[in-house]
Parts: sequence; structure tokens; C-alpha cells
Amino acid sequence: MLLSLVLHTYSMRYVLPAAVMMGTAPTYVLAWGAWRLLSALLPARFYRELDDRFYTIYQSMVLFFFERYTGVQHGGVYVKRSARFNEKEMRNKLQAQVKAETPMYLVIFPEGTRYNPEMPKVIADSQLFADKEGLAVLKHVLTPRVKATHVAIDSMKNYLDAVYDVTVAYEGTVDHKGQRKVAPSMTEFLCKECPKVHIYLDRIELKDIPEEQLYMRRWLHERFEIKDKLLIEFYDAKDSKRRNKFPGKCVHSKLSLKKTLPSLLFLGGLTASMLLTESGRKLYVKTWIYGTLIGYLWVSVKA
Repeated sequence: MLLSLVLHTYSMRYVLPAAVMMGTAPTYVLAWGAWRLLSALLPARFYRELDDRFYTIYQSMVLFFFERYTGVQHGGVYVKRSARFNEKEMRNKLQAQVKAETPMYLVIFPEGTRYNPEMPKVIADSQLFADKEGLAVLKHVLTPRVKATHVAIDSMKNYLDAVYDVTVAYEGTVDHKGQRKVAPSMTEFLCKECPKVHIYLDRIELKDIPEEQLYMRRWLHERFEIKDKLLIEFYDAKDSKRRNKFPGKCVHSKLSLKKTLPSLLFLGGLTASMLLTESGRKLYVKTWIYGTLIGYLWVSVKA
């Protein structure tokens, strides 16, 4: 009985970080909304500076748990483009950002969706498309689509000097038969079921990227062929010493406690202060309810 209780408690160890990360979300939204209103009459740069600061604080709080609670080495936050690609809309947004001279990183998943071993039809369709187009059939990644990549690079080429090709692999995602499993979920990360995340970076000079979409398509597929070979070696290498490793020097990067703990204390303290008063609790609950509804509505409209 006691052993079962201990095992059950251990399996629920993700609850604490999940509760803190989700519990401080209304506080973050309220702080952001207040600043949005206060800065309405100020120059846009003032809003952007504090908006970036708010976002950094929340992400630093999240990183606290990944760095200190799980011990998993991780690589950062990525923004995935919508499967419904609108070339004109994307180009206009990118050009507006460039004209405003807003510092930004744009991360694109050219595959359109993540590789998922539990979706064999998606993988088979991707491989069939590559075969029909006379392209190399890929094993561990999907066939990339060039359109969004071409628009992004073409819109920002006068402000870029390089593009970074990032390949991510997770340890512990191959079963006893040598078959890939699904990438770890947030819960599995927080339960320490993913021992390590490996990230391979390759810097590509802008001058080495073809400008014409037709040639860029070939170049992009060649980059994914390189990714596929890296992942084949990572997951399937016959030599166990070469498995679960990328080539090159491995650099372990870990954030110091002073980079993450202050954010946790700030958001946690602000949230606790709200919950100690009746008016604060009402505002907190309303933010949860209406924020969730507005969020769902916004996602539905954008979709």
C-alpha cells in the first residue's frame, strides 16, 4: 500500500511545475494587458521594450523548472507556422517588422507538421510525394515545403547575414525493436522521462542560399537530406558509441539560478498577493474564465 502511494506520488511529480506555470498565466496576462492600455498613447518602442521584458520573465520562470526541476538540457522556444499558409499575409507582416526595425527571430518548420511515428499515413504520403518529384526519400523527417521559407528569406534578405539550420533529437525515443517513438510531451519532460535533448546547429551564409524559388527548393531538400543522415546516425548507428550523439563538439549549456529564480519569485509572489485578497481572487478567476474563452475564440477565428 505504501509502495503504491509512493509510486503514484512520484508519477504525479509534474503537477507542481504545471500548477505554477499555468497558475501564473492569469497574472502574466493581467500585467501585459495593463501595460498595453497604459502604453497606448506612448511611442510603440516603449510598449515593445516592456512587452519583451514581460515575455522574458515568463519564459525564464518556465526555464527554471526545465533547468532545475527536470535537469533536461533543452534548446529554447519555437514558433510554428500555420498549416494554412498565406504568402501575401506573411510577406506583409515580415516587411512591417523589418521597416519597424524590430529585433526578431523567425523560426520555420518547413515540413508543415512535426514528424510523428504514430501517423504513418502522413509519413507515407510525404515519402510518396518525394518519390514522385524525383527527390530523395527521407526516413526521419518529412519532405520540406519551400514556399514559406522562400517568402521569409526573400522579404528579409537585406537584413540577414545567415540562416541557422537546427536539428533536434531526443534520447530515449527508440523502443526495443529500434523503432522511433513519439517525441516527449510536456508531462514526460517534467517527469524526467527524457534524459537529454540534443541540438545540432549549422550556420549557413545568406550568399550560399539560392534566391530563385525553384533552386531554393532543391537546396532546402538537400538540407533535409543532411538532417536525415544526422538522425539516422543518431537513432540507428550500429556502433553504440556513436548512437545518441551528433557529430562535432558537444557543448553543455545551463542557465545559472540567478537567471531563472528571480522570475519565478516575481510571478509567484505577484500571483500569491492577488490570491490573498477577495477582489484579487475575483479578478484572477475572471481572467481565467474570460481569458480562456477569448483565447479559444481567437484561435477559432484565426484558423
